[in-house]
Amino acid sequence: MDVFELLKEDHARLKVLLQDLEDTLEREVLTRDHLFLHLKTELTLHAECEETYLYPILSGSRTTEAMVLESNVAHKLAKTLLAELDAEPKDTIAWSAKLKVLGGILRLQVQHEEWELFPKARLQISEEDAEAIALDIEAFKAEALLLQLC
Repeated sequence: MDVFELLKEDHARLKVLLQDLEDTLEREVLTRDHLFLHLKTELTLHAECEETYLYPILSGSRTTEAMVLESNVAHKLAKTLLAELDAEPKDTIAWSAKLKVLGGILRLQVQHEEWELFPKARLQISEEDAEAIALDIEAFKAEALLLQLC
């Protein structure tokens, strides 16, 4: 598996989690708490992996530099919304509205990466390097999840 396949699998998981969360009602606070924690963990870890292992390689290229900058802005907005959602009561319409905005950002970012950034990045990163990056990401995620359990 290469880095692009790995990140696409993350995207698919994030979209399912987001949809499950968006489908909840204001009165389903415990379900929202559980799903939101899962989404927050997955999204934060995913963004950190992209920012640490993929974007630095692509930021020096004229072909992908602007796309990486856009991705970093989208990540920053998503992290801001995650923090706000985490701090606010989950039983309000306002919380649901912010979640929808986060969902819009996430879906646009996934589309941007999968349709624009990843195809161009594949031309810049060898298959061997793409596989090595995936292994690094998997090791990083395993360690991060292990630390969360402790």
